[in-house]
Amino acid sequence: MGKFSGLTEKWKGFREGLTAQVEPSDSTYAKVKKVIGVLIYRLRAVFLAVPVAYYALKLAAYNSKHLPEQVGINLLSNGAFAMTISRELAVMGPLVVTAACLVLMFASRKALYPWAVSIFTLVLPLLLLFSNLYPM
Repeated sequence: MGKFSGLTEKWKGFREGLTAQVEPSDSTYAKVKKVIGVLIYRLRAVFLAVPVAYYALKLAAYNSKHLPEQVGINLLSNGAFAMTISRELAVMGPLVVTAACLVLMFASRKALYPWAVSIFTLVLPLLLLFSNLYPM
């Protein structure tokens, strides 16, 4: 029971923080509205991360089916690629970068900045797909 005591204390603090912002003179509707607003604000990182994670996985699945076996990086002016990597690395690389940005978002006090970076990482799979389908 000792290792769960810290978790129960944090949960009590979380619940008290939700109800502490509700004043007794408010109507029931206003109380519920304030509690929901505080809950959404406290869990904003989760609400921001879910769509990014969904689209990152969706793009990874699409790229795993549509990219060629050898994916080219750094398209040169003569139409050749400077380096080629395997399809698995081209699929998992952007997925790992997006996951790292989401982990940093959960660790950050201001969740919006790392979230914006994670949105820009969703461009990486599209860039790999377009650059490898265009020369064909």
